[in-house]
Amino acid sequence: MKKILCFAVFFTLVSYPMYAQSIQKEQWGTVKGKEVSLYTVTNKNGMKMQIMNLGCIITSLFVPDKNGKLDDVVLGFDNLEDYVKGHPSFGTTVGRYANRIKDAQFVMNDSVYKLTANEEGTAIHGGNEFRDAVWDAEIISNENGEGLRFHYLSPDGSFGFPGKLDVYATYLLNDDNAIYVTFEAETDKDTHVSMTNHSYFNLNGAKELIYDHRVLVDADTYTEFDEDITPTGKLPRLKGTAWDLSSMTRLGDKIHDIPLNGYHHCYVLNKEDGEMKKAAEVIEPNSGRKLEVFTTQPGITVYASNGLDNITGKYGIDYIPHMALCLETQDLPDAVNHPNFPSTLLKPGETYSETVVYDFGIVK
Repeated sequence: MKKILCFAVFFTLVSYPMYAQSIQKEQWGTVKGKEVSLYTVTNKNGMKMQIMNLGCIITSLFVPDKNGKLDDVVLGFDNLEDYVKGHPSFGTTVGRYANRIKDAQFVMNDSVYKLTANEEGTAIHGGNEFRDAVWDAEIISNENGEGLRFHYLSPDGSFGFPGKLDVYATYLLNDDNAIYVTFEAETDKDTHVSMTNHSYFNLNGAKELIYDHRVLVDADTYTEFDEDITPTGKLPRLKGTAWDLSSMTRLGDKIHDIPLNGYHHCYVLNKEDGEMKKAAEVIEPNSGRKLEVFTTQPGITVYASNGLDNITGKYGIDYIPHMALCLETQDLPDAVNHPNFPSTLLKPGETYSETVVYDFGIVK
């Protein structure tokens, strides 16, 4: 059973104009006969998180820069129709299983489970089940902020996964400009679960590519992958590789030396199982924005949007490779097939519970 440990996170204090805290709801349309609503959560500093109940997708994130100017720092669309047509998981809540499962299958309790393959024989992001589902939503507030608690019931056998999975995803914005995300799930049969958020971040508001972003990840090893981009089971050292981010690194300095057109690796975090700890830090020097990522999860996949192409997003911006950076905190990919990886097994009577914090600040 996974448990969240007590922790304290210290935030950068910045002076902003005062705004009234609010949560606004507007109808965005319907999908599969269900109403899709867009929620706008605003904190006292004017930071805004827009999120909808289709896929629990963060559609926009307006964050102040060093001068107090707000920019939208995530990729996405400005209408529901473009999300429904299909997309590379912009801002979505991913499940049942984040990242890849090799050959779209795993063995559990002496039975072979065949999953829905959606990438050349591989199951990726649970077949996009959570992305394409319309979730129930309720407005909540607690000590971590104000926002939404989403609920979805995944049927037994959905996309090949055993067990009826009862899932909650909570997104809260607080007045320290931090977003708290909590994933929770319970099952009635043995199954595997690994969830993440798949936002594409560009801290300069997508005015330029991410080459000037500086990134640090607290990891010394990574999950080596094969030609299918699924783990081999080996966890080699990062030192000496082009994708080593164990010290603050300007992304443009090494990105063109990395196979697959850039960063696309799952980093094994230097932390104990279940421990809440800072996983990564991103600084964009021109805007002065800083993003610190804290998580209870054992890994983080850093993806430099290498495959973006022929997509026109919000504000008429053409999305191309290296337009944004994904920071997907998660269990290790394909852990279902590698007993040396931390287990993703969830049993009846247990609760899957993981937290990630996206803490935005300023470097002057």
